[in-house]
Amino acid sequence: MKIFLSWSGNRSKEVANLLSDWLCCVIQAVRPWISTRDLDRGSLWFGEINDQLKDTSVGIICLTQENKNRPWILFEAGALAKGLSTSRVCTFLIDLEPKDIEDPLAQFNHTFFTSESMLGLVKTLNSTLGANCLDSRILDQVFNTYWPQFEDKFKDVLASTESHSPSKPRAKEDVLGEILENTRIMSSRIRRLEQETERKSIEFYDMPPNFHPEKALEMARAGMPAELILERFAGRIPKSMLKEIISSAGKMQE
Repeated sequence: MKIFLSWSGNRSKEVANLLSDWLCCVIQAVRPWISTRDLDRGSLWFGEINDQLKDTSVGIICLTQENKNRPWILFEAGALAKGLSTSRVCTFLIDLEPKDIEDPLAQFNHTFFTSESMLGLVKTLNSTLGANCLDSRILDQVFNTYWPQFEDKFKDVLASTESHSPSKPRAKEDVLGEILENTRIMSSRIRRLEQETERKSIEFYDMPPNFHPEKALEMARAGMPAELILERFAGRIPKSMLKEIISSAGKMQE
């Protein structure tokens, strides 16, 4: 199973390299891909990365104060998100808190530098392996064995790389405006879904099984008033048959 590790900036790159090595130890069936190591020399880097994104099961975006708004991170996050029906996207917050993340990155599942959160990430990766996944008891044992190594090396990365000051907190007006906009979008989507569900429900119960337009013509010839036929099957009778149905029903009524 391929895992795409997205990074931008020195601190993010070092953590991505650390994750690549550590995940191979914890779950040997995974195949992390990171551009610093796996990009073929002489290849067209944009095309190569784009190809790798298309063939990814899980994406992990290594986020820092420095790169959280960089276009490249947003590009890779968007490319990964296109495959959400078959793939999963996680963000690893290196020196950030959830409140520091804005949309669209705020919509992904966040992982933090804690044993509980990292174990949750590992279990998510393991669950995508299907028949090749590790037994949960074995996974816990392997995680507990390798977690101290990751913990120590992660702290070394933080100590040896430049930190960036947190950006200014977002204004309350901006946050409230975003919440309002998202609420409106969700309400609109819910209304469309409700309308579509209601329409399909009406069609299901109103439409006789295996209905064919010819049946409407048969009803007209059998003497059913045209008004009742058109009311019952409104919008479902081809225009080419309407005149004949009305004519046939009219003759029978006479």
